[in-house]
Amino acid sequence: MMRTITSIIIIVFLAGAWGCAPSSNNAEEATSEEPAATPADEWQSLFNGNDLSGWEVLGGDANFYVEDGMIVGLTEEDLPNCFLATQNEYDDFILEVEFKIDSAINSGVQIRSATYEQDTTTSYIDGKLGEGTRDWKAGRVYGYQVEIDPSNRAWTGGFYEEGGRGWLTPLVDQNEAQAAFKPGEWNHFRIHAEGNSFKTWINDVEAVNTTDNYHEKGFIAMQLHGAWKEEQIGQKVYFKNIRIKEL
Repeated sequence: MMRTITSIIIIVFLAGAWGCAPSSNNAEEATSEEPAATPADEWQSLFNGNDLSGWEVLGGDANFYVEDGMIVGLTEEDLPNCFLATQNEYDDFILEVEFKIDSAINSGVQIRSATYEQDTTTSYIDGKLGEGTRDWKAGRVYGYQVEIDPSNRAWTGGFYEEGGRGWLTPLVDQNEAQAAFKPGEWNHFRIHAEGNSFKTWINDVEAVNTTDNYHEKGFIAMQLHGAWKEEQIGQKVYFKNIRIKEL
């Protein structure tokens, strides 16, 4: 009787052990899984290099066109600040843009931007860091802007609020970042927006590391600055290799 019970126990134990062993099919499935996507796989191009599909012009009848795989903005007399904006909105992301600009104008890359639904007045800090207020008409583009500034002031990469409070983070006394911009050549922006945190790099040199709580989501846009002086007319700004990684 004891020998029979012992045999039953051994059979049950062996059956359980066999049930726990992985089958050859399961092992093949475990080893054939695709590897996780690398960060490079998450980048999305915002410009196809051929036309302006997915973009729209805001703020005026600006002359944006595509040439040799680049977006070109050409200033014209008496045009206000105009913008080539994405038709989609974005909140948290890393954005990369290559740009080149003529010397007599400035420009910028808008992020988390929108247009006013009604006339609005805001506080304002101007380019000389003077404080005041400004009035903005309904339909005006507003939102965060990463500045493109080829002037001797050299605030390219600085953080500005277009159509709003003006200069949020100018590049005052940031010598390395100011020196990173290459006049008349292609330059590279890396822009990191996550929650209320914002960081910018110009040609891999950090320019801004700041926080702000005003805008959570909006379109991305390339600015064509208004031309009111003779030397500003016929100037160009160029953009290419515009890509985004949503966080």
